[in-house]
Amino acid sequence: MPSYAVGTFRVRFRRKTHGTKDVRWLPGRRFFQESGGTVVYDIELNSVAHYPADGLMELAPLVEDAGFGTFWKGESNSTDPLVVISGVAARTRTLHVGTAIYHIYGRSPITMGIQAATLQDLSNGRLQLGLGVANKTIAAWHGGVFDRPLRRIREYVEIVRKVAAGERVEYEGEKYSTGKRFQLSWKPRHPALTIFLAGLGPKMTRLVGEISEGVCINMGIPSKIREIAGRVREGAAEAGRDPAKVEIMAKVRVSVHPDRAVARAKLRQVLTFYNIADHYSTMLKDCGFEREVTAIQEAFRAGGFKAAVQALTDDYMDRLPVIPATSVEEVRDRLGPIAESGVTRLSIPYVPAAEPAIDDARRFIQAWKKTA
Repeated sequence: MPSYAVGTFRVRFRRKTHGTKDVRWLPGRRFFQESGGTVVYDIELNSVAHYPADGLMELAPLVEDAGFGTFWKGESNSTDPLVVISGVAARTRTLHVGTAIYHIYGRSPITMGIQAATLQDLSNGRLQLGLGVANKTIAAWHGGVFDRPLRRIREYVEIVRKVAAGERVEYEGEKYSTGKRFQLSWKPRHPALTIFLAGLGPKMTRLVGEISEGVCINMGIPSKIREIAGRVREGAAEAGRDPAKVEIMAKVRVSVHPDRAVARAKLRQVLTFYNIADHYSTMLKDCGFEREVTAIQEAFRAGGFKAAVQALTDDYMDRLPVIPATSVEEVRDRLGPIAESGVTRLSIPYVPAAEPAIDDARRFIQAWKKTA
């Protein structure tokens, strides 16, 4: 059986056939692309359902043991990402923890820098900080104004990096001003931050390559992932950075149930939201789904969210980055085409098909380990 070097280790792979293309699956969390690169599998427990915070703490060691690279937590009106991942970091030793993504309107860049430095120390440098500009609705929740997103995220990242590094900060920008003489009262043990930025459009994704360590792609089909990855790496090259060192992370939502119709039900809810949301609906139309998106939006205007859910067909679902599966083996097999689309990380937001959500997630995590 052949083997390949990963870091200082050599690992063996076994082959599976996905359609007509031979792909390489590694025991554990990595997938070898035909180009020779590797893909790291991450997990997110956040989508559609409420995962009680204490239950997530119970799952944290299982997630680490199953071989996932990072435990991600997103933000909207759900449990707070940094609180949750701080608890996860305290219950684990090697698992990275990340925000995918934290909205910049929810806290000042000074506050974000303090929080990041604190969690870097607590986790021994395992934080992967995902940030994004969100949209008008979320900005309004926090009393913010959604304007000049490129300028805002650039300034925000600059301040957060300086604060988290323990530098003295006296920043005067177009959107953010920190006043005089701010500096952490301690010297951070891990001053360098790994920052991911949410990106979809041409300008934002080039900026991602210029100023961050990675992009977080949500709802991207393989062709869109390749397109975004190309722009990110162009942005990195234009800034004099090594494009190969910029991470490309994409999300693929997964639900597992013996009855595929049950697995589809929860995924249909989250997909409906993205088909009526700003930015994402535009991206989906750009991917060739204008007829499907328009039908869902018209149903929403006529009959509300339930009507929109009913307008989302199985055929459309099967062309989107979601996997309604009857087994974890099927999930692994169907992740292949996305793993080959230029990503370095695949984040799996697990969408529970049964309640309690924590128990369903536990079954998925345990099955993932068994199928490695």
